[in-house]
Amino acid sequence: MIRAASPSDYPAIRAVISHAFGQTEEANLVEQLRADGDVLVEFVEASDIAVQGHILYSPLAIEGDGYTVNAAALAPVSVLKSFQKSGIGSALIRAGNARCGELGLDAIVVLGHESYYPKFGFSAVLAESLKAPFSGPHFMALELKPGALRSGGRVRYAKAFGV
Repeated sequence: MIRAASPSDYPAIRAVISHAFGQTEEANLVEQLRADGDVLVEFVEASDIAVQGHILYSPLAIEGDGYTVNAAALAPVSVLKSFQKSGIGSALIRAGNARCGELGLDAIVVLGHESYYPKFGFSAVLAESLKAPFSGPHFMALELKPGALRSGGRVRYAKAFGV
């Protein structure tokens, strides 16, 4: 069952993220984003027994001359290793992307595996017009509103990312 994360889930979320990535850097990022008030969407996939997966989106501004595109950064998405390849990550991404659309956001960016995220509409070509600390096939964007990234712009991540 996918649902909004609650504070009672936080210890389990930390464990899931740390286990999935084999380190605590991403879990620390999630905790700093929460502390800074920079969480737009945070979902878990949980059974009655345990949290098995997690996803978080933070605010991301894409600024140009006289305009700002309201977007989100998808980072991180994590699933316990024993549940990977079962569709949990895909379900979390679909639910999170849909929620970002409901919030009226224009676009989402992700730094991730170049063969995985295109399944959800993310494109490295679409991200090429963005001035960001990342580039290449792992830096991808998804327009929630067609044409939202047509003019490009400078990407401004939440403070916790340190970029």
